[in-house]
Amino acid sequence: VQLQASGGGLVQAGESLRLSCVASKNIFSIYVMEWYRQAPGEQRKLVAKIFSGGSIVYAESVKGRFTISRDGAKNTVYLQMNSLKPEDTAVYYCNALPRVGSINFWGQGTEVTVSS
Repeated sequence: VQLQASGGGLVQAGESLRLSCVASKNIFSIYVMEWYRQAPGEQRKLVAKIFSGGSIVYAESVKGRFTISRDGAKNTVYLQMNSLKPEDTAVYYCNALPRVGSINFWGQGTEVTVSS
């Protein structure tokens, strides 16, 4: 699976961004698609994930502000980020796990910078 992430940028605190992750195959056939982020000097952390059946999980730090969604016609998973905070600054990566126990496929990162 090839993944292409986009949508990052520089915004002020309180503003919004929408990230996109285009997959090279039918996203509904992929067991789970995820968004991670990695801030400077920190480990990569899960932000949100959506399972093929539609279940969604969010990190506590983004609940109520971020929304993960998908468009099967475009093979795209989105991450709508509202009420952005400086602590959301990171490189955001999309990840696909096609099946339980399979290897992960990572897209290139897209950088999000939130100024105070």
